[in-house]
Amino acid sequence: MKHGFFRAASATPQVTVADTLSNTASIIECAEQAYKNGAELIVFPELCITGYTCSDLFLQDKLKQAAIESLEQIASKTETLKAVIIVGLPVADQTALYNVAAVLYGGKIIAIVPKSFMPNYAEFYERRHFRPCYNVKGSEFFLSEKNPKVPFGTNILIQDESNPLISIGIEICEDLWVPLSPSTQAALAGATVIANLSASNEIIGKANYRRTLVSAQSAKLCSAYIYSNAGNGESTTDLVFSGHSIMAENGSLLAESKLFESSVIYADFDLERISHERQRMTTFADCASNLEKDFVKIRIPLSSDRKDSTASFTRKIARFPFVPQGTKERSERCHDVIELQAQGLAKRLRHTKARTAVIGLSGGLDSTLALLVTRRAFDICGLSPDGIKAITMPCFGTTDRTYNNACILANETNATLQEIPIAETVRQHFRDIGQDENVHDVTYENCQARERTQILMDIANKFGGLVIGTGDLSEQALGWATYNGDHMSMYGVNGSIPKTLVRYLVQWFADEAKSNGNERQANVLYDILDTPVSPELLPPDGKNIAQKTESIVGPYELHDFFLYYVLRFGFSPKKIFFLAKRAFIEQEERPVYDTETIKKWLVSFYRRFFAQQFKRSCMPDGAKVGTVNLSPRGDWRMPSDASAAVWLKEAEELKC
Repeated sequence: MKHGFFRAASATPQVTVADTLSNTASIIECAEQAYKNGAELIVFPELCITGYTCSDLFLQDKLKQAAIESLEQIASKTETLKAVIIVGLPVADQTALYNVAAVLYGGKIIAIVPKSFMPNYAEFYERRHFRPCYNVKGSEFFLSEKNPKVPFGTNILIQDESNPLISIGIEICEDLWVPLSPSTQAALAGATVIANLSASNEIIGKANYRRTLVSAQSAKLCSAYIYSNAGNGESTTDLVFSGHSIMAENGSLLAESKLFESSVIYADFDLERISHERQRMTTFADCASNLEKDFVKIRIPLSSDRKDSTASFTRKIARFPFVPQGTKERSERCHDVIELQAQGLAKRLRHTKARTAVIGLSGGLDSTLALLVTRRAFDICGLSPDGIKAITMPCFGTTDRTYNNACILANETNATLQEIPIAETVRQHFRDIGQDENVHDVTYENCQARERTQILMDIANKFGGLVIGTGDLSEQALGWATYNGDHMSMYGVNGSIPKTLVRYLVQWFADEAKSNGNERQANVLYDILDTPVSPELLPPDGKNIAQKTESIVGPYELHDFFLYYVLRFGFSPKKIFFLAKRAFIEQEERPVYDTETIKKWLVSFYRRFFAQQFKRSCMPDGAKVGTVNLSPRGDWRMPSDASAAVWLKEAEELKC
């Protein structure tokens, strides 16, 4: 697939214990189905050719021979499928029996990977039949006269010869559950995808534990992880198998099968994202440099533009990557974010021994959130809320709606409200610098913003307090702030909160107020949420806000989307455009934007982002609360004079 995506399938065939003929037919059918749906890697369960629960039948020569014949038949019947197929079976040499994963490609058996760790506790008795093979280095295995020299070992990677991002490591069931999993070494050797062939029986609570284990391993390894589990065709003498298969990427669950259903599940893994994460985490390379185990890399011509696949890209791309999608999870996240903001400010208040906080309260979303968070910080510090000085400074663009909302909110939070009109002061400044009040240019706007900041700073000095910044992450990214105006504060509580999340945080406060019976506070917060985003620096259109931010800089939901993938994963404009089309057009019954609009604002984002770094290079302190931040002291360090040319060239050449 394009843009670094790689489709894999986990297949749980209908298995009949010890019936290799029936199982072979089922495996081939699943493989053909998965390939038709675009899978480039198809992973089957542990010992699926024979069934996992054969017990002492594994020692029967007839079963072992039938398993090898079935493996060769599967290879032959899938010769035309340009996909890696991994199946489980027992194989033996002159001294021992092994539980292995056989790797098939292009009609050939290209590798055999044995299971490293054999459980021999509780309901498991694998060492009765199989030999553990921990740290078995590459050798050749005599499988049959047709396949006398098959690479054998636990140190084998399957790699695409033209795409180094596609690198597959293999482990089997218990190998995942032990403290030092073979997949750890495989990942450090370069495997981006881990295939686990499993036969994990079901007991109460095990599905949740298994899900956690797979997700955690994919996170630790910064990898894709495919856990393909045996289904309910296995013997239920004492055990029940559910076919619970899981596909995860770097800690995120992408696909999961329903229990007790034989099925094929799919996931589109983002291998570029995995690669970026490993590069970003310098400790991953540190661990890889200490790897002692040499890996055999078997290269195959896997990646190509498939013409025979009916599959389309199915991965769900969130429109709001900074905001959890589930209502319960979103509410919990909002609570946690607010607590982080408040605790960061509380620490600064205690450290400076400040008992006063000064906030410019406009009646907009950002200053509303800053006030609510500050009130929480004051509660943490045991300070009286009247030490919060909420300053409203009406001027040329202030509307009755935002002014009244600011006043009501200050009263509802028990802050000390002070009104300081600035129109005459700004007019005097216009006269001082020769600015025509009728010319509504950037000077006209910025003079107001800087006058407000001066007032806030002076009041903070007067009362020995801190000016609390209200600007958010999205505004920093776009440079939508007046330099040394609202750009500056003594502590920025919203500095790592994107605009799309600010809205949900204020919504959380509104819902909390309503549930606690504070209808007046809830109503004013709901009205603030309904108010268009605006700096209100231009005269209103009658009683309505004339200056609407998103009409000027573009939709914040698009810019936050771009920002997330630029900062978090370093993706190219071409890939971000692809993801944005998926999120805002292809997944929606009624597309939110067209491709021309997405391209327009993507180009605008890069222009603004590069041009405005000088503002971010001297931004004030503020608590980091998410994975993306623009603090020059932490996550983002960029030259103020860096050129956007190469990014803009690609963005401007995008085809809509």
